[in-house]
Amino acid sequence: MPHELHAEEKQTTIFQCASCGGSALFDPESQQLKCQFCESLTPIERTDEQHIEYPLWETLATYERGERETTRIFHCDNCGAETVLDPYNIADFCSFCGSSHIEEQNVEEVITPSLVVPFQVTHQQAIQKFREWMKKRYFAPSKLMQLHQMDKLTGIYIPYWTFDADTFSKYTVNVGTHYYVTETYTYTDGDGKTQVGTRTVQKTRWHIESGTYTEWFDDILVQATHQTAKALIRKVEPFHLGGLTDYKDEYISGFLAERYAVGLDDGWSIATQAMDRAIRSGIEYQVNGDIVQIMKLKTEYSDETFKHLLLPIWLSSFRFKDKTYQFIINGQTGKVSGQAPISWVKVLLTTLGIAFVAFLFYMYMEMQ
Repeated sequence: MPHELHAEEKQTTIFQCASCGGSALFDPESQQLKCQFCESLTPIERTDEQHIEYPLWETLATYERGERETTRIFHCDNCGAETVLDPYNIADFCSFCGSSHIEEQNVEEVITPSLVVPFQVTHQQAIQKFREWMKKRYFAPSKLMQLHQMDKLTGIYIPYWTFDADTFSKYTVNVGTHYYVTETYTYTDGDGKTQVGTRTVQKTRWHIESGTYTEWFDDILVQATHQTAKALIRKVEPFHLGGLTDYKDEYISGFLAERYAVGLDDGWSIATQAMDRAIRSGIEYQVNGDIVQIMKLKTEYSDETFKHLLLPIWLSSFRFKDKTYQFIINGQTGKVSGQAPISWVKVLLTTLGIAFVAFLFYMYMEMQ
């Protein structure tokens, strides 16, 4: 039988202006809370007390993995309405008055974010970054700039894990070392006569080696989002983690914020895959040989720790000729990644132009 769903009312935090009682939202330009009515600014005390690593296995033993079957709702004190909180959001907006609400999270139920990179790029700056990106789409249709329709640009804090670990690996490799020999061979010349010539031939000696490899990994970054545009988000990385500060609800006010969809255990699995690739590259670099083939590899991990972060992106899409194209803007650096339509006429003309220039160059060289 399917599990019965039930609704749970969640307590939320909202920030009001001390001067007029209006809604106060985080302002990326001033890095303070800004009233949406009287524009009064309220400073946010920036602290660095939570820049610590948490033990991985102890935390995994504490938090059981499970499906979220509870519908979460919050009551808006501004207008009295009740709004369903998205299953993967920890910050959302009232469906009726639009006020910003941040869920008061129970640390016994979920792993709460300890650090955040606050938005640095404002809404207007993000729009300008998008326009600049659009102008550089050389192969896009010429009418794109005039005819595209941009959807709402939404600021979202995306959940990430970072993992640290010390690794010790034992390996067995097949090592190939090139050497060269001179060989004689016969060939038929232009007069039909058989001739004998010499040539240098590359050969490879193979041998088996075993050894050990150690590497310390610091802040392996793993996306924990449910967003379908993960590939685009990856393209606007990296984030400068030196900008991390202690998580405070004030930084989230006015933005969406996701709860992690990739659990800590799955995040660790993704991180170990990245570590394994780095270890393999390190072994291939460490072993002296022209070809290094890893036959056996066993890695032991120790001092495994993690952090839970929220990192900022602007997310939107635009429509062109009834088709939707997504784009992402890094909310810290302004880097843009997205999809755009391609004019195959422009591609063809460019290809023909390159081929024509190459033909002219060839003809010029022939005449020399």
